[in-house]
This record gives sequence, structure tokens and C-alpha cells, in this order.
Amino acid sequence: MSRFWSSLTHELKPYVPGEQPRMADLVKLNTNENPLGPSPRALEAIRGAAADTLRLYPDPQATALRAALAAYHGVRPEQVFVGNGSDEVLAHAFVALLKHDAPLLFPDITYSFYPVYCRLFGIAYETLPLDQAMQIRTADYRRPAGAIIIPNPNAPTGIALSRTEIATLLDDHPDVPVVVDEAYVDFGAETAIPLVASHRNLLVVQTMSKSRALAGLRVGYAIGDADLIDALMRVKDSFNSYPLGRPAQEGAIASLADDAYFQQGRRRVIEGRERLTRGLKSAGFEVLPSLANFVFARHPAHEGAKLAAALREQAVIVRHFSAPRISDFLRITVGTDAQIDRLLSALSGILR
Repeated sequence: MSRFWSSLTHELKPYVPGEQPRMADLVKLNTNENPLGPSPRALEAIRGAAADTLRLYPDPQATALRAALAAYHGVRPEQVFVGNGSDEVLAHAFVALLKHDAPLLFPDITYSFYPVYCRLFGIAYETLPLDQAMQIRTADYRRPAGAIIIPNPNAPTGIALSRTEIATLLDDHPDVPVVVDEAYVDFGAETAIPLVASHRNLLVVQTMSKSRALAGLRVGYAIGDADLIDALMRVKDSFNSYPLGRPAQEGAIASLADDAYFQQGRRRVIEGRERLTRGLKSAGFEVLPSLANFVFARHPAHEGAKLAAALREQAVIVRHFSAPRISDFLRITVGTDAQIDRLLSALSGILR
């Protein structure tokens, strides 16, 4: 620590991102990256944008991208906000919509950036425990709140709520903002976007990092009532008017246009998840019912930390969390068939 730090900096406990190790012959299953790669059309568009025009600032409103997202999701462009990854979009939402006198509510086991943002922006919050099956109970949220945020599917559990359950949550809280973080929605869950038309308090956040395999491009977006989007715009333009460069905007537009590639990739990841789940269950693991591109699993006879360390010795990296309720679980990204085989083979040897 430095004497030049502000008091806020001294008190921060930053989010710890998944490791990006550099190991030979690595099977990397710790950060939920898509193993299949981006659309070739997106790559071509990104290369095309790497031209002399990079000397010019990009469109600060990302007009063409917002129009493409609006058309894709059946909303109006003024209902779409884009940012530098969904983490930035979420950060703007925390400032613009989630800071109130009453506490923000979210699950006790969830995306660990939420409490980080609360500490950074001075937002009071309360966490509500998942049930014994590691599921969100919408009835628990029938209490006073300044705002609500939930991931759907939840992370790191992968368990999703139905659209009907989301609608109930919204109806229970018509006067407070509700953010639904849908980073993994494309792998089998129901999106809440159709509810935007009937719920002015709903903001849905998605990303192109997971299902569209564009994590390195950093494109996230939100869809909601135009008044909510205007609030995000005001925060963005008080922070950084140019969050998305030209290659990012062009690549994202091209990815949206290549729906056949997107649908094929979704199906392959879902099939891989089912294959991974079967293999883990055959090895004696308890696997939660995931609708994400990862599974959350534990073995009744082995500690999670020790399993993660043993896998690492064989150049297979998975994510382990030390929080008490989930310390024996491993979060395992769905990889290619070859990567899944490596993981299961390594586990077989470890368990013996």
C-alpha cells in the first residue's frame, strides 16, 4: 500500500479474474471461454476494420451495432446500450440504477463482481441465501429493496430461473430496478428480454464473450426501457464516450449476422455439457443441473481444492472457489471433446 492511495483504494477488495496461465499442452477449463472460436464472418469484419480509419474515433453511440442488436432481439435501438464487455455495462448499471437508500438484493452465491461494485460505488446490499439445492427462491425477494440483480443462469452454479419466475420477481417489485444478468443465457435458459415490453423496471444484460466466442473483443450490451438506457448513456458519457473501438463494433455486427454459425456453436456446447455431465456423474460426482457453458460439481469423497490442485499438476485448469458453502465444488468449463476426454481421464487417475 502507498501513502498516495485514496482511502477508498485502501479499502477495496478487488475482483479476482480467472487465471490465464501459460503452460505447455494446457487444457484450460477455468474461465468459461468458448472452445469453438468466433464466426469466420466476424473475424473477417475485424480484419477489415483494421484499416487507416483507425486514426479516427469510433462512433461513440455505436449506432449501427445498436441497430443490429435491436433488430436481432426485436426491440428499438433506443432500448439498447453497448459497452466494453458486460462487466462495464454492469458497472454503469450499478451507478445509474442500483444505488438507492434501501439495500440492493442479490444471492449469497453468485457472480463475485457484485459485492466488489457495491464497495466501489458505496452501495448498501444484502445477500439472500440459495436453497439447499443451490437454487434462487424468488419468494425470498418479497421484501423491501432498493433494487435487485440476479444472474440467470446463476454463476457459478449454472442453475436458471424460468421466464415465468423472472416475471413474478418483476411483478413483486414494480417500483424498483431489476437487472437480470444473462451472460450464459444462450446455452439453454429463457431470456427475459420479452418481458421488457411490459416491465419498465427491467434491464437485461448480455455479452458476446461466451456464446459468440468473442471474449477478447469485449462487447457487452443491455436491453431495457428507453429511460433506463438513457441513464446508462449519461453514466457512460461521464466516464468514457468511446468504449467500443471500430473492430469491436464491426466484429459484433458480423457475428449477429452469422446466425447459422451461432446456432451450430450453441448446440455443440450444449452437447458437450451433457457429455461432460455424464462423465462426471459416472466418476461419482454430484453435478448441478446447469444451463450454462460450464458445470458445477463436487465429489463426496474428495476436497475441491485438492482435486483442483491435482488436475493442475496434469495441466488441466478448472476454477475452485474457497467460499464455505461451495468450497468442495469445481466449476468446469465445457471444452472440446478432446479437452473433456483429458479432464475425465485425469480425474479417473486422481480418484483411483
